[in-house]
Amino acid sequence: MNPPKLTDALTDVGQDTSEPLDTRFFGHPRGLATLFFTEMWERFSYYGMRAFLLFYMVTPTANGGLGFTDAQGTSLYGTYTGSAWGAAIVGGIIADRMIGQYRSVLYGGILIMLGHLSLVFQALPFFYAGLALIVIGTGLLKPSVSTLVGSLYPQGDPRRDAGFSIFYMGINSGAMLGPIIAGYIAQRIDWHLGFGCAAIGMALGLVQYVLDKRHLMPALQRMEAEKKMQAAAPVAHVDAAPGSGGALGFTSSEWNRIAAIVVLFLFASLFWAGYEAAGSSLALFADRNTDLHIFGLEFPSSWLQVLQPFFVIVLAPLFAWLWIRLGTREPSVATKFGFGLLFMGLAFVIMLPAGAAVAADNTLRVSVWWLIMWNLFSEFGELCLSPVGLSAITKLSPARIVGLMMGVWFLSLAAGNKLSGWMAGLISTMSIEGVLEWMGGTLLVAALVMFVLVKPLRRLMGDVK
Repeated sequence: MNPPKLTDALTDVGQDTSEPLDTRFFGHPRGLATLFFTEMWERFSYYGMRAFLLFYMVTPTANGGLGFTDAQGTSLYGTYTGSAWGAAIVGGIIADRMIGQYRSVLYGGILIMLGHLSLVFQALPFFYAGLALIVIGTGLLKPSVSTLVGSLYPQGDPRRDAGFSIFYMGINSGAMLGPIIAGYIAQRIDWHLGFGCAAIGMALGLVQYVLDKRHLMPALQRMEAEKKMQAAAPVAHVDAAPGSGGALGFTSSEWNRIAAIVVLFLFASLFWAGYEAAGSSLALFADRNTDLHIFGLEFPSSWLQVLQPFFVIVLAPLFAWLWIRLGTREPSVATKFGFGLLFMGLAFVIMLPAGAAVAADNTLRVSVWWLIMWNLFSEFGELCLSPVGLSAITKLSPARIVGLMMGVWFLSLAAGNKLSGWMAGLISTMSIEGVLEWMGGTLLVAALVMFVLVKPLRRLMGDVK
């Protein structure tokens, strides 16, 4: 029996409630659990390796590293992480036009696993080959797994935003476990065993994904039905894109929504440039200028990258509850983006005293609590922006190009990662205080502009909330 409030909400937006709603996973479709754990293990592998990748590159060869300079390491780090997200736009097209979302996730996961296995070998060609395989695999997997989450819910289902927040907990459960396990093994035992640990995580995710395929069938069937309905829409109601011959044309409303996605993409890119400092400039700051003791216990510098996913796990249920609790008073997508940028900017402002102290004495090691507070505020920002952005893309995108549009969203992470890596490389010529000031100021200005654009974006998005 449907929960009365949920049924009423669906009826209010014109959704057919004759189809029984799946509420087997904490009030959400059972398939959400399948994707939750698949993504958890994939993120275990990605963030487990990401936590020590830069340290491995800049560690002298005598200590088992690659011996890269800071500029070389941060540049390659930004190129790798940026490419991993940027490849999602090609992966989205492949999923939409060729192999479908289910197989895109499966094949992507296999390539990611092979990439981590390649990194187990010490020769430099294996290192580059492993990074390339992970980039391609991530490009195939990421847009499709998020698209599948959105397709678990019928159009108009008010649970979708909350569902993405729960899904985000899966992402961050893996992102927290990866640095704890793989990071410790890499930094304290052997770099290449750390890479092997990441490969095992991806293998576990693939096994779980294949065994639970049946729970994804409603989402796959709904996606196929939506594509067929749009393909059968009368051409008379379509405004064709220039040079498309009408085959890829969209209605004026769909073009407005695509324009809204582009605006969100631009501001999300700036947010991710700040957020990904955790793995680049602030990772070096943690390793070289932070006292790695808390409550008398010493820990590896890679463990500080546990903080972001930890705060997500703690805070995501509160944000999911908040959006539902607010009901009709829930802030718009654009307003949430504005708050996301604001919190990210404030995170850098909070770090300024620590940056100034280190700029005055580069041998100083400051309290770890500075980075703990930076991570807390960055997560306030992420939870206002990232799961909301994922959900908005699935609602705004025309069904026949939803994979492509999800790729555009992940392209914002690509741009942000590359910009973050570039900024980290400037530490050799600019003080950490200067980097913090530049990033904080840029993000606060972006937040102000985003708040100004709230009403125009609402008009572009139409009836999508």
